[in-house]
Amino acid sequence: MIWNIIDRRKRPHRWKNIDAVIEAIEHDNSCADADQAPEFDVMLVIDHETLKGVSVAESILWADAQECPVTLYLYDAGPETRQTHFDAVGNRF
Repeated sequence: MIWNIIDRRKRPHRWKNIDAVIEAIEHDNSCADADQAPEFDVMLVIDHETLKGVSVAESILWADAQECPVTLYLYDAGPETRQTHFDAVGNRF
């Protein structure tokens, strides 16, 4: 289930072909000024998953179908999505 969406696209009007990343919402607890999410069952928590080459609508359906609350990150489609995501979340502390 989606609890938050962070749009990191440089081309925000592109909706047909994007890359999406989800992480458990509790990963954001360390961010400054973040709402604090409860920790969920470790058997349900999604550490990190990526879906490439999908529409914004498909990424929302995918993220919302997860068993734990997630943050959905939207990126421009491309081979560098994984590295871009980890560079960005590495700076969230």
